[in-house]
Amino acid sequence: MFDWLVNLSAIFVFDTLNLERGSHLGEALHFFIYDTIKIFILLITIIYIVTLLRSYFPIEKAREYISGKNKIVGHFLAAIFGVITPFCSCSAIPLFLGFLQARIPLGVTFSYLISAPLSDAVVIALLFSLFGWKIALLYVGIGVLIAIVAGLIIGSMNLDKEVLIEVKPLDAQYQEEKEPFSYKLKEAWINTDDIFRKIYLYVIIGVGIGAFIHGYIPADFITKYAGGDAWYAPIVGVFMGIPMYSNAAGVLPLVEVLTQKGMLLGTALSFMMAVVALSLPEAMILKRVLSIKLISIFFGIVGSAILLTGYLFNAIL
Repeated sequence: MFDWLVNLSAIFVFDTLNLERGSHLGEALHFFIYDTIKIFILLITIIYIVTLLRSYFPIEKAREYISGKNKIVGHFLAAIFGVITPFCSCSAIPLFLGFLQARIPLGVTFSYLISAPLSDAVVIALLFSLFGWKIALLYVGIGVLIAIVAGLIIGSMNLDKEVLIEVKPLDAQYQEEKEPFSYKLKEAWINTDDIFRKIYLYVIIGVGIGAFIHGYIPADFITKYAGGDAWYAPIVGVFMGIPMYSNAAGVLPLVEVLTQKGMLLGTALSFMMAVVALSLPEAMILKRVLSIKLISIFFGIVGSAILLTGYLFNAIL
């Protein structure tokens, strides 16, 4: 989707600035420019579209459907929707915000936020090519399960007051009378601009941290402390993965290298899941949207599930 942006960023960094390809600074700067612009584009586009659509449709009906008697259905649909959207943890936040603005139940929005970065069609294909179809299906199945269960837990804790951005009442968003289309466009832009101004700095800081780690942390450093079959290896792998930032397709080649250097597959996959689903840049961006309490609960639940997944893979493979 954003190949053009990858290429333009590469031209600027490696051709215009004459930084060496593969160098720490060059790779970090390329990552920073590409990912920051990508998230800004997604943030503005998705929030604008959601706000505009919200003025035409009674979102309450969709909310009532998702909040129906069978809660698992809503969480399952959100998790599956996450699988088919090719977003990393930070790129998934704009749509997560869109769901919040549409008053979709909080737990359901988290099911999407957890599922989206974990797997997509590219990741499934790469996992299949690297480790076989059994590992690919098991990974995707566990990823969807984690998203559903974590969303159900968060949704049951009545944490809506921990959302820091203003979510306007639904009645004010849908009106029967016909308003000029130009008015709706203007109102959508005002809302988008307001949200963007509140979180753009956190996007820059978060992606900056991720870019530094992406460019300067070598694979040997990870295998040194999380390799082998030690009982604590998955724990180390998860804690090493959280500060990093990449999408699943980007980190899979690293997972292949780690397993070749002696890291157990379960440890490597738990490291990968922590990188893509619980990145520090993601937390920095969410800090402007959610309270520290809610972010901590989110990271704690998902981190524990990822850790159990690592031990499970190590035990059965």
